Amino acid sequence: MSKNILAELYEVLQQRKASSPEDSYVSSLYSKGVRKMAEKIEEEAKELIEEGYNLEKSSENQDVRLRFANEAADLLFHTFVLMSFFNIPPQSALDILEKRFGTGGHTEKARRPQKK
Repeated sequence: MSKNILAELYEVLQQRKASSPEDSYVSSLYSKGVRKMAEKIEEEAKELIEEGYNLEKSSENQDVRLRFANEAADLLFHTFVLMSFFNIPPQSALDILEKRFGTGGHTEKARRPQKK
């Protein structure tokens, strides 16, 4: 795996903004707006959860493990599409995760800015 796969993906996602929705899946999502991108993320999250339940029943089954990993990749991809729509590179989220690393979940959540 390329160490820069997320940077490369972001670059491609940004380039798709100039593509025709008829020629590019990502461009078609961009053209349909935030609601459609959010629906795709929700759909992929549900599919990942479903595969998580399947994996709980058959944790050693390689096909189930692969389906779970595929759904995780789909969820990440569609999340990155939405981030790219707003010109937020994936590295931004990774930087936040790195900053949070080593901090307990309850402590970290209490430090977050309050939503308005």
